[in-house]
Order: sequence, then C-alpha cells, then structure tokens
Amino acid sequence: MEELYREGKVRAIGVSNFQPDRLIDLIVHNEVAPAVNQIETHPFHQQISLHSFLKENNVQIESWGPFAEGKNNIFHNEILGSIADSHNKTIAQVILRWLTQRGVVAIPKSVRKERMEENFDIFDFQLSSEEMETIKTLDTNTSSFFDHRDPAMVKWLGERKLDQ
Repeated sequence: MEELYREGKVRAIGVSNFQPDRLIDLIVHNEVAPAVNQIETHPFHQQISLHSFLKENNVQIESWGPFAEGKNNIFHNEILGSIADSHNKTIAQVILRWLTQRGVVAIPKSVRKERMEENFDIFDFQLSSEEMETIKTLDTNTSSFFDHRDPAMVKWLGERKLDQ
C-alpha cells in the first residue's frame, strides 16, 4: 500500500477496526500512517477514548454502522426522538448531525433516493452542548455486533473470508 501511495496510485491508506495498540504499531513501523480508521461508531457505542487517540495521531475516524443497523430500536429511541422533534428532524438526521459535530465521517448506506436526500439535510441545524451531553448518556461502551479483539471472533471472521 505504501508503494501504491508513493506512486500516486492511491491517495490515502485506511484501516478498519484498529484499536490503539494495533494502530500505533502500524504507525511506528511504517512510513505512511493510515489516514482513516473505520470503526463501529453510533450513539450506543461512541468510542470516545479511541476517537481521542485517533485525533492525537492525526487519523480520521469514520463510522461504520452509524445507525447501529437499527439495533437497540435506535429509530424509536425516546431521547433521540425528543431531540429530533425539537429540531423538526428525523432520528437519523440527529445521529448524522451528532457524528458530524464530533468530527466523525459517516457514510450511511441507503438505496432510496429520499433517504439519501434526508441524510444530506443535516447542515441547517446544530445540536446544543446539552443535547450532545444527553446523547452521550446513551453510550453502552459495548459493540452492538461483536468484539473485534476477541481471538475466537477474529479467527471465525478470517475463516469466513477464506471460504469466499
């Protein structure tokens, strides 16, 4: 990847699901640091300390699963719904605005034009510091999917990729 970067064939190198120990190892032992680390980030798993670590090391945080794939009834959450109502927005828009205000890149998946338009319509309002703190209370500090540091899970995922 570094060779491709030096040749100008890629503009940046990114990683996914790298925790601080793995990321700093990569940074220290390579010439080109990753520009981005794509990690699970949403109101129920905010990754606050990892986000700080990434900022300190000039690595952009990008959210995968910004809507937690609908888990934990996220689109019917009372706290997020109340904030959305106060801004005349949807819960999805509040989540995307919250991520944006935190400096988190989010590329939500959608195949429906009206949802794509809705996802872009987040720049005409701002969440207050009180609303940001309220959303912070939703953090469970636990993945809604699985633990990327669990050796058994990593092995299982690796075996699935080999089968493809």
